[in-house]
Amino acid sequence: MAGEKAIYELGELPPLGYVPKQMYASLIRPERFGDPRDAFKVEAIDVPTPGPRQVLVYVMAAGTNFNNVWAALGRPVNVINARQRQGATEDFHVGGSDASGIVWATGSEVKNVKVGDRVVLSCAMWDEDAPDIKAGRDVIASSTTKVWGYEENWGSFAQFALVDHYQCFPKPERLSWEAAAAYMLVGATAYRMLAGWAPNTVKPGEPVLIWGGAGGLGTMAIQITNAMGGIPIAVVSEQNRVEYCLQLGAKGVINRKEFNHWGRLPDIDDADAFGEWMKGARAFGSKFWEVLGARRSPTIVFEHPGEATIPTSIFMAENGGMVVICAGTSGYNADVDLRYLWMRSKRFQGSHFADVEQCAALNQMVAEGKVDPCLSTVYPFDQVGESHQAMYENRHAPGNMAILVNAMRTGQTDIDIPRN
Repeated sequence: MAGEKAIYELGELPPLGYVPKQMYASLIRPERFGDPRDAFKVEAIDVPTPGPRQVLVYVMAAGTNFNNVWAALGRPVNVINARQRQGATEDFHVGGSDASGIVWATGSEVKNVKVGDRVVLSCAMWDEDAPDIKAGRDVIASSTTKVWGYEENWGSFAQFALVDHYQCFPKPERLSWEAAAAYMLVGATAYRMLAGWAPNTVKPGEPVLIWGGAGGLGTMAIQITNAMGGIPIAVVSEQNRVEYCLQLGAKGVINRKEFNHWGRLPDIDDADAFGEWMKGARAFGSKFWEVLGARRSPTIVFEHPGEATIPTSIFMAENGGMVVICAGTSGYNADVDLRYLWMRSKRFQGSHFADVEQCAALNQMVAEGKVDPCLSTVYPFDQVGESHQAMYENRHAPGNMAILVNAMRTGQTDIDIPRN
């Protein structure tokens, strides 16, 4: 085959559909666990072969998410060791759970995409033949569901990524490769949280409290809430992020550093401590009313900090409202005053990524311009570790980060591919 080589440099296009033997990948190995800037290293490894229902994607750009901060640290889970216990042979981790790219090879049973299609990738993988899925269980709740590029290998920090066929969605034509790589994980997660838990979904004219409004999840939640007719009220930790949230469409913004009652709930038998906590929670509630411009409680509280904020979130949700959570970035041990749950019929709902239909709905919102990827910083491929270090130290800019992989410059929306 003309142009055939065993490995191609970054940005050096093989003929369409030709799969070289090796590729460059930014790897994590156990001996490098620690600060992300030191954990990732570019190495040459063999290109994986797609199975019958799998797709090999030539990665143009990848997104940075906190899950690969955990992978780099080696805690709370050593993802390499966890996979090896289940039979995997690789002694390395190729991270990356967001990507844009080009379909390069497909398995024999793949029907939804073809070689040459421009795609964005979602991050949930499951066994389509699993008994619980066959029985009708939500795929995200299946015992087989894992996060690609974190719990599963062959993520987007490589020239080629390996995914299941249902993870591929059409790339919005107007977006650059890097912008297209930045939104799916956080966007689809936010969409499911806000639209996936009927009857507690965003409704026109109803307020929604959004923690971390300037972060990846929060920026998506503000825009999705607006698109669904709700009233987003954002919480930030820095005053300089207030204007950013307002520009995205937040009705109002609260700086959580104006309050100091964060953390685990005091024992209700400790009257003084509990009283001080209640004072702080009520002050926060008053601030919510102030920025909303009405004495109304949020029908949905969009949660992900966890330990530091759950007590306040449960307190804040209106009677019959919902606190929906997808992470625990401040810690996993969260306290709940159960009286608010049962006496006021509040709902505390866990939510994890999104199914195929929800990913498609979010992708359509992006394609129609209703949701912007909120791309902030773009890194070159040799700085995958630096992008995660910035996220680890919480010094990254508001919005979402991306990494150029095979794309050689920012701003490209497509690329000409040589053919034999």
